[in-house]
Amino acid sequence: MSTPRVNLLPHREARRERQKKVFWFMTGLSAVAGLLMIAAVWTVLQGYISNQESRNEFVRAENRKLDIQIKEIASLRAEIDGLRARQRAVEDLQADRNLPVYLIDEVAKQVPEGIYLRGIKQEDRRVNVSGWAASNERVSEFLRNLQNNSRVLERPELIEIKVAGTGPQGLNRRVFEFSLNFSLKQTPERALMQAQPGAKSQLVPTGPVPTAVQSTPSIVSSSAPQAPAKK
Repeated sequence: MSTPRVNLLPHREARRERQKKVFWFMTGLSAVAGLLMIAAVWTVLQGYISNQESRNEFVRAENRKLDIQIKEIASLRAEIDGLRARQRAVEDLQADRNLPVYLIDEVAKQVPEGIYLRGIKQEDRRVNVSGWAASNERVSEFLRNLQNNSRVLERPELIEIKVAGTGPQGLNRRVFEFSLNFSLKQTPERALMQAQPGAKSQLVPTGPVPTAVQSTPSIVSSSAPQAPAKK
């Protein structure tokens, strides 16, 4: 009969020690794996952030370029507007350069007998004429002539008519002092400019331009009275 063999070694404690070692090993391994995963995720996120930052910087650089271009365009537009304004001013001067000649010539043509002009004053396209008349009928005739017979004068309007205290020098009779306004139409040159926009730089008179020399005896620009305006 064999005798039983009794194991007196502390196997339970040894097993627990092995289990502890395995546990701590697995814990450490898990921690290392977690750190590795965190590092990998952080690296990937940093890559995304760096890529996005580079894109943002590219966009900012392009925006700076666009801002510079916008400023240049605004400056060019200001220069273009200035050039256009100067061009319009030159065109206006060119279109209306004969306006005083038309004005003097037309007024001289429409003044009836018995009208003595004392002064003509122009403000833009509105003209004021003052003088003396032998009668009210002469002023009415003058208004009708301005309304119906002139090609560059329009919308006459009587401002005032009254018996004059003194008349033209050398005229010993009662006269009426009057003042009237009328407007200037477009000159033929300006009408041509508006009808043909492409020909603005080639404005020429459509017909012979009247000369003031032919009509100046009937117009007095100063306050000194003169002889009758027209036969």
